[in-house]
Amino acid sequence: MRIEVDGRFTGKFVSEKDFTGIAPEVRKAVESLRAGTGKGSSMLGWLTLPRDYDREEFARIKAAADRIRKNCDIFVVIGIGGSYLGSRAVIEFLRSPRHNELDSGSPAIYFSGCNISGSDLDELLELCSRKDKDVSINVISKSGTTTETAVDFRCFRALLEKKYGKRRAKEHIFVTTDRVRGTLKKFADEAGYETFVVPDDVGGRYSVLSAVGLLPIAVSGIDIDKLMRGARAAMRELDTDPDDFMNNPAYYYAAVRNLLLRSGKSVEVFVGYEPFELMFSEWWKQLFGESEGKDGKGLYPASVNFTTDLHSLGQYIQDGQRTLFETVLEIVKPDSRAKIPNDPANIDGLNFLSGKMLTEVNRTAMKGTLLAHEDGGVPGIVLKLADRSELSLGYMIYFFELACAVSGYLLGVNPFDQPGVEAYKKNMFALLGKPGYEDLTDKLRSRL
Repeated sequence: MRIEVDGRFTGKFVSEKDFTGIAPEVRKAVESLRAGTGKGSSMLGWLTLPRDYDREEFARIKAAADRIRKNCDIFVVIGIGGSYLGSRAVIEFLRSPRHNELDSGSPAIYFSGCNISGSDLDELLELCSRKDKDVSINVISKSGTTTETAVDFRCFRALLEKKYGKRRAKEHIFVTTDRVRGTLKKFADEAGYETFVVPDDVGGRYSVLSAVGLLPIAVSGIDIDKLMRGARAAMRELDTDPDDFMNNPAYYYAAVRNLLLRSGKSVEVFVGYEPFELMFSEWWKQLFGESEGKDGKGLYPASVNFTTDLHSLGQYIQDGQRTLFETVLEIVKPDSRAKIPNDPANIDGLNFLSGKMLTEVNRTAMKGTLLAHEDGGVPGIVLKLADRSELSLGYMIYFFELACAVSGYLLGVNPFDQPGVEAYKKNMFALLGKPGYEDLTDKLRSRL
């Protein structure tokens, strides 16, 4: 297996008796998921996606990515939530947060439509308007009516039509949307844009291994065949007897985090020790926050990046309220070659580190922090990922999706809906004067 779960730092907080007690619930949750009898069972396409994906569309994704890589300087991904978090997480994890500056073989990749910031949009439009920059876009939306995405698509479509003319502009626009329905699908077909499919049975936060995530990932030069192969390995290896859940990392992780919740730990902090893990943390937060945060239940998913945040939030984690635990990602085989040089003057007193690899120092910081936090009342779950590769990341993505689904069923919620997301939209539409919201508009304005 490419991922292992180390529960040594939870031993003081979760007992053998606790695991024995939750075992029947784990079995029931896994059986409901595998049999498709649990809540949200119409949205289980992700469960077999690494094996059953559309090979013809997959080939079209790679062909489109090759054209984009050859023909443009800037590639803009327009989407929000699951429509962009997965691809951005994968690109930064496997390439770098600085991939636009480091990788001359791929176009610069930017993400838009993930906020309603005028200044952010202004800057990106100005960059894409430059005469020496060829630009292509990928708009991702199942309906085509999501406010943030639709507004930015309007702006970039106008820019491309001005830049290339309406006929040529369509060669620079790629649409990922519903297979047959929706405003965006109808518009894309009429305009002649190449389209890819958001699967009907895969929710946004589970969609990174579909066309939603794979087109931007392929444009970055990442090997999506290997990514899918890693996920397929996880799909195969993690389909085990739930009675043996202690030896299945996904089932075990789902169980231990629920036991910690029941013991009074209401916040789960995802800890990375590399800057390239920052956006993966954001993807992880959406996956668990949107899947479990409902019906007054669920762990609050937070994230930190150490050792940077040890000099800020580390104080709270060590000495603040004892309501949290950590899930720490450790990459077993690092890929950095950075070594600490010797300083004859030893002005900083750090010559005891001379000749050491920086990855060794980083890992030692992780071990010291885990021990300190355990002593301070903070349990730690350590996820050991084999290496920083497409195979391992594909495996980890599937691992988290499976663990999240099982964990949601252990909580007694539907891990595949998001009713709370609609609340702000209704209020925003009413306050902006959208037709059909007049009664709500008056009520809200009276409160303001």
